[in-house]
Amino acid sequence: DTTMSLHLREGCYPLGKKGRPGAWELVQLSDKKLTTEDMQEYAKEIAEKTRIDPRSFIEISTRCTTIVQYKNLRIVIVRPPVADGWEITVVHPLKQLTLEEYKLPEDLLERIKTKARGLVICGETGSGKSTFASAIGMSFLKDKKIVKTVESPRDLQLPDDITQYSKNFVREGEMHDILLLSRPDNILFDEMRSTPDFELYTDLRLGGSNMIGVLHAAQPIDAIQRFLSRIETGLIPNVVDTIIFMESGEIKKVFTLRMVVKM
Repeated sequence: DTTMSLHLREGCYPLGKKGRPGAWELVQLSDKKLTTEDMQEYAKEIAEKTRIDPRSFIEISTRCTTIVQYKNLRIVIVRPPVADGWEITVVHPLKQLTLEEYKLPEDLLERIKTKARGLVICGETGSGKSTFASAIGMSFLKDKKIVKTVESPRDLQLPDDITQYSKNFVREGEMHDILLLSRPDNILFDEMRSTPDFELYTDLRLGGSNMIGVLHAAQPIDAIQRFLSRIETGLIPNVVDTIIFMESGEIKKVFTLRMVVKM
């Protein structure tokens, strides 16, 4: 229950990242180094157990990579020649928080629930972005709103009332049609990375959808830079009106965006 992730690699000792975001240590889990045969056996067992479990699925499968969502575990398997040896990484969500547990100021809570229509949650890897986004999604659900997510891969821990869509199984433009036609009250877009992700977020937001986006950024301004290269500067405040920067599982900074024109 205190292990954030498991790191297995052939020819190396198995390692576990124990603790919580912002306060963890890397621990050696065995005195025996893993062999190629060990790794192949693990990968085979993961694939077989995933296929027979109705709550698990293989998200991506190529010649050298496999990404699996096994119950609440996200498992990434990489094989040669993409990697120089077999590697398996297992990411384990430690705790699902509610929005109330973050003890947000009343004005920020009110903004998230009623005013922020283009919300971006950013931070470094392991900063608690997706956990916070999940808490917001569940809060909207509790307020009797229809919530849907766009993920790649699907790994947010959410109740069955929230439909989780995967970008990996749709054609270009198909996700846009699904979301506009089904008309959810709020859309949670996890792990925005590529230009099509930002274009989809922008298009849905300009179409009137309430959006929550999650992306990696070392600083809040970096989140704006990710949009700058993809849409016109004048459109940004219409697309993103609130930026929340996460660090070590806590909200460190909150910014609101507006356009000012002056001489």
